[in-house]
Amino acid sequence: MKQALIHALRKRPFRCSEDPALERHFKGHKNAVTCVHFNPNNKQLASGSADKTVMIWNLAPKGRALRFFGHQDAVTGVQFSPSGKRVASSSKDRTVRLWTPSMKGECAVFRAHTAAVRSVAFSADGLRLVTASDDKSVKVWSVDRQSFIYSLNQHTNWVRCARFSPDGRLIVSCGDDRTVRLWDTSTKHCLNCFSDCCGSSTFVDFNSNGTCIGSSGADSSLNIWDIRTNKLIQHYKVHSEGINSFSFHPSNNFLITGSSDHTVKVLDLLEGRLIYTLHGHKGAVTSVAFSQAGDLFASGGGDRQILLWRTNFDSNSYQDVLQKHGRRATPDPPPHLSDIYPRSPHLHHPQDSAVQIHPAVADTRSADPQVVELGQPTHNNTARHVDTSRVETQKGDKSGSWVSSAAGNQTGAFSTGKGRREEEETVLTHPLEVFSSHASSLDSTLQHIVRQLDILTQTVSVLEERLTLTEDRMKECLLHQSQILQNLRASREQQRSESDTPPDPFT
Repeated sequence: MKQALIHALRKRPFRCSEDPALERHFKGHKNAVTCVHFNPNNKQLASGSADKTVMIWNLAPKGRALRFFGHQDAVTGVQFSPSGKRVASSSKDRTVRLWTPSMKGECAVFRAHTAAVRSVAFSADGLRLVTASDDKSVKVWSVDRQSFIYSLNQHTNWVRCARFSPDGRLIVSCGDDRTVRLWDTSTKHCLNCFSDCCGSSTFVDFNSNGTCIGSSGADSSLNIWDIRTNKLIQHYKVHSEGINSFSFHPSNNFLITGSSDHTVKVLDLLEGRLIYTLHGHKGAVTSVAFSQAGDLFASGGGDRQILLWRTNFDSNSYQDVLQKHGRRATPDPPPHLSDIYPRSPHLHHPQDSAVQIHPAVADTRSADPQVVELGQPTHNNTARHVDTSRVETQKGDKSGSWVSSAAGNQTGAFSTGKGRREEEETVLTHPLEVFSSHASSLDSTLQHIVRQLDILTQTVSVLEERLTLTEDRMKECLLHQSQILQNLRASREQQRSESDTPPDPFT
């Protein structure tokens, strides 16, 4: 009887006020959504896509969305600055762009990587950027000077992700060499190398107080390390396919994951268990992110849409949630996130006690927002200004402002008179300052200059890496030489002391 009741409860689609609630979906990207991030002011959401564009979504019910053209290949990472006044994006086109999330569509372009850039992130003070690339390097940039600072080069394969610690003194990175590396930003040295993954490490990040790091893998595992003791304190394997992204709740009590198995999962880190499995995406979930306040989280996927969720679950303890759902069947191990010296890693496998939620993906606030497109499609993207610091500045196209309706009309004008008036008012109220190509000869000349600068910056980057390696080897040689000289001096002094000793008359 008891088993039959438990089986019936498991099949029932439970919903209560503490369940994560699907609030809204955003549709506008023309290919898979690869990355999402909230503005710290909680009013905007940034996303990047394989369609080569960056979009800024207004979380207000009837707010418009902005679409930025500029990247020549898929966008792989996007993040708001701590002030919310800038957005950084990385791309497979080997560049990093720094956008102003406004109607002006201004951006600066950073070039130094020689292969696809996989991630980008700001430091907590907003003064630096850190990027990870397929050229096996992690690079740090100055935001104010818009220039490259230094590289970290000990990974032996593609680097998938890199993040600053909350205090900015550390950087954590991971990659296809199956390692997670912890770097000191002052000495540029690798402090530790964690390796506990059977496949590529796909994502890595610090928790909000910087005491722990999480790392996910293509083998569907999630590890949490305490960097104060360099010990693995939690290990989860709750997905059936690889984890593409995760995000710590600001309280550090919860964590969400997005996986290629089409689900988003919510983990209670204090209890050390899976509590929710969220269904809603029709393809792989490629990115997840909590808002700064933790009251919202977003998930982006291969189905080209972004789902916006209300957290809710952080208001009640896990025991209360289980009691209301009638799902608890077996006792659980005690919490162990705060264990400073755990005896051994705890393994967490999929448990039947996870609450399955199958929401109807419906927009509860408004229809799809109007999208204002800034810049030009990537087949004709030429920089307006180029200087020797490898930074380009560009603005949107005055002749190419496109406003699409909620139904997806992208012909540049609405079919009704009212629509035309609304478009004219939009353009008059928000003038788009974008460059356009006036002559094909000037276009080709500038494109040739940009290509030459690309070659030059790639060459400089390679030389910089080789100089760094040479410098490290020189330091090792000098240290070895000084040790040899010290040994020689010690042996000479010993010989002198032996020769100066008077002979013993009794021998």
